[in-house]
Amino acid sequence: MTVQDAMARRGVVTTEADGRQRLEFSRSWPDPAEDVWSALAEPERMARWIGTYDGARAPGGTGTFTMTHEQEPVGEAMRIVECDPPRRLVVEWVQQDTDAWRVELDLWTEDGRTVLRFRQVFAPEADVADFAAGWHWYLDKLDAEVGGRPVPRDWDAFAADVAGPAYGMSTGA
Repeated sequence: MTVQDAMARRGVVTTEADGRQRLEFSRSWPDPAEDVWSALAEPERMARWIGTYDGARAPGGTGTFTMTHEQEPVGEAMRIVECDPPRRLVVEWVQQDTDAWRVELDLWTEDGRTVLRFRQVFAPEADVADFAAGWHWYLDKLDAEVGGRPVPRDWDAFAADVAGPAYGMSTGA
């Protein structure tokens, strides 16, 4: 794995012209885009790596999204902004005590692999390292779902082994 690959796996933060921070991750698999898309969008597969969505599954559709692998899962309002299977999915939802989140997922084929680009933009003052660590864990769970790799350990173990060293987070140890 190159340094650039490791950075993309950990997430890269850049600053937008307006001062907001953009977090971007990349992952890739030898699987076809349709299979990766199914892990992103089909209820049974989504539940194994991130959570559940109960609502209309089309652009403009709204529903309730629950990140079921959190310590205290809470259903939150979500809207599907764009949906172009198997290439692009953009969703927005409200997180407790934060501004609305907008997550963009793009898939394409490059050198015989399906590439996923995950993007999210945060306010200038946001602690992006904390969010990056969480998304890293979820994207590793997606990697296990798509690529058949071992599922990452629980959050506390991940935080001690990966998030603390990679993102400078205190693990409470």
